[in-house]
Amino acid sequence: MVVESDGLLDESSLAAAPLPQEAVHVRLDKPRKDDVADLVFLANNKTVAANLAAMPHPFTLDNGRTLIARAGQVRKNSALFAIRLKSTGRLIGVAKYAAVEEDGVVHVGYWLGEPFWGRGYATEAVHSLVDHAFAYNDIEELQGSCRVTNPASRRVLVKSGFQYRDQAMIRSVGAGGSVPIERYTLERAVWKSLKGWGQGR
Repeated sequence: MVVESDGLLDESSLAAAPLPQEAVHVRLDKPRKDDVADLVFLANNKTVAANLAAMPHPFTLDNGRTLIARAGQVRKNSALFAIRLKSTGRLIGVAKYAAVEEDGVVHVGYWLGEPFWGRGYATEAVHSLVDHAFAYNDIEELQGSCRVTNPASRRVLVKSGFQYRDQAMIRSVGAGGSVPIERYTLERAVWKSLKGWGQGR
C-alpha cells in the first residue's frame, strides 16, 4: 500500500493553492504540529520504511518535527499533505508530489500507517493528490513508483490512471540497500480524459 517516495519528502511543500477536495473517507490537508505523535507512531514501522526510498527506521520525534516543518516550505510544482480520516480528523499517512531537482520530473509519493491498509484510503488520497497536482500547476506528467514486491501500491497507481513505464533499482534506507521498483507515468491529457469519462457516466 506504500508508493515509493523520498521518505521524509524533503523540500516538498503545501502549495499556495486550495486544498484537494475531500474524498469519501479521507481528506488531505496541511500537517500540523499536533500531528507529530501520530506521525511518529505510524512512520516508525520497518515495513513502511522498507517500501520507501529515504524514510529512516527508526523514525524519531525529530524526524517527525522535521517533516512537519518542511511541509510549510513553498516550492514550485510541489505539495505535501497529511492524509486524514474524515470521520475523526486523525492523521493516517502522508501524500505529496514534488519536482525532482535533477530532471524536473514531478513524482508522487505516499504512505499510510499499517493499521489503515487495505481499506481503499490510499486510492482516494492519490486520486485527490493527482487532481490537485494537475489542476493547480503547469505539470504535464506525473511519475510514481512502487517496489515490485508491493502489489497494493501497484493497484493504487493503476486505479489512479498511471501506466506502467519500466523497472529500475533505487536505494532504500529502510530496506538497507538497493531494491527493484516499477515506474509508472500519468500524462495530463490522460488525466483529462479520465476525468471527462468519469463525469459522463
